[in-house]
Amino acid sequence: MEQVDEREGLDASAVRVEDTPWHEATAPGKGQPSEGTGMLGAAGPERPETVPGQRAHSAAEIYLEVQRSPAFQEVRGRYRRFVFPATAAFLLWYLAYVVAATVAPGLMARPLVGVVNVAMAAGLGQFLTTFLLTWAYARHARLRRDRIALQLRWDTQEMTRGAAQS
Repeated sequence: MEQVDEREGLDASAVRVEDTPWHEATAPGKGQPSEGTGMLGAAGPERPETVPGQRAHSAAEIYLEVQRSPAFQEVRGRYRRFVFPATAAFLLWYLAYVVAATVAPGLMARPLVGVVNVAMAAGLGQFLTTFLLTWAYARHARLRRDRIALQLRWDTQEMTRGAAQS
């Protein structure tokens, strides 16, 4: 918990890559202790003794606890409040384009400027709205979810690290 406490109050941009919990994590099979070695690869017991009377939490229990936490529910709620309406709006816009091309070919063939017709402008609008939606999603995530999610990740890493050591 000391690492989390040291970082409290810092802006998310002030956290270095080396300070992130996933920087220390190794890929499966990489750096894993072999049979009969401790966490650092030195000979010794696989896990240190637990304190009598305390039950060690498994990773599954920790993740379920985090999933039930108000902070996690807030991150999920913010995600859903953005993604579901944005997806519905984009799908409606796309379907309107396809239906208009099928049902009203005369409207879609109507010239706007030179050789650019309504269908070409709407098709380019599809690309533009894709880029705008991507930008809006990234901005929403950065401003409304990333800090809470990073704190949840720190807390989860600390809890799982504690479970692995106990």
